[in-house]
Amino acid sequence: MSNTASPDPEMLRQLLEPLLEDFTYWFNRSQKLLSNERLNFLQESDQQNLLERVENALKEVAAARALFRVTGHQVGVDMMTMRPWHELLMECQAVGMRYYRNQAI
Repeated sequence: MSNTASPDPEMLRQLLEPLLEDFTYWFNRSQKLLSNERLNFLQESDQQNLLERVENALKEVAAARALFRVTGHQVGVDMMTMRPWHELLMECQAVGMRYYRNQAI
């Protein structure tokens, strides 16, 4: 979390709240796919590793959301914290696209 510039709480809420909700939504979808389906194009260990990283990211996002709320939207989330979440979401998106493409065949 970052509190260096005393940002406007309402602006932070309008920007950060939907972003954190999106991370939660997409990580939940990825978690559901990875835990309920066997993805034949991934090694089992790779699928398990990806699932563990998604579950860890879900915990991190939940903690960030809780701190954001408890501080009255007074602090943001550092970009260096969000970058790995974004990269993980892109990885999950690629896996999901490949899975759904294979289902259509």
